[in-house]
Amino acid sequence: MNPSTPDDNPPRRSHPADLVDETIRSLKQMAQAGCSGFDSAPASLETINRWGRPAPPQADPDRETLPDIRADLGDCRRCKLCNSRTTIVFGQGAEQARLVFVGEGPGAEEDRQGLAFVGAAGQLLTKIIQAMKMTREDVYICNIIKCRPPGNRNPQPDEIGACVPFLKRQLKSIQPEYICALGSFAARTLLDTDTPISRLRGRLHDYLGIPLLPTYHPAFLLRNPERKRDVWEDMKLLMGRMGIEY
Repeated sequence: MNPSTPDDNPPRRSHPADLVDETIRSLKQMAQAGCSGFDSAPASLETINRWGRPAPPQADPDRETLPDIRADLGDCRRCKLCNSRTTIVFGQGAEQARLVFVGEGPGAEEDRQGLAFVGAAGQLLTKIIQAMKMTREDVYICNIIKCRPPGNRNPQPDEIGACVPFLKRQLKSIQPEYICALGSFAARTLLDTDTPISRLRGRLHDYLGIPLLPTYHPAFLLRNPERKRDVWEDMKLLMGRMGIEY
């Protein structure tokens, strides 16, 4: 081969992480063979293991956790709903969920169990989440208000005013990539609009910098099953944005 011709197969350059792995293996082998004069203590090996690797993300000391927020909520007496509720329904799911579902408020079964969306509408929501190739443990589920209104009436302004600050803190803690507002009341409250849900659904809106998709509430679907196709189209839009194949 002509000396001036570049080598067609130049030696492969080792990645720093490969060199670190090889160093650790060599030190362990030498230690097992009884060699001395070098440091193979676990702490030293861990230091070497961090060479050439990105530093782990640091926790934000100012970021509230969901347990912090729940503790601050306490046995809430901030509005009159405390007089008729059985249990506060704070919300449940993954603390760093990519997707948060927000409904209107707890129903009778939710009030009894203290969990969001566990009645008939909740069972339908579970099926919707599964159709999106996720589980309830992958997402976070909560409501605009955390106590059941008497007779499942719509929440009143003072009740919303007492609860929404806690919802905002929950969303700030979770930092989801997307929010799905379930039903007219949740969508119109979060987006501060009087626009009907039929005109809000089908596209993403902005809520505090987070893309928000309004869709019909599962309870509405139980009464109007012909609208399930609309909700599935909404979920396909959301799945596409989240990189989930359907």
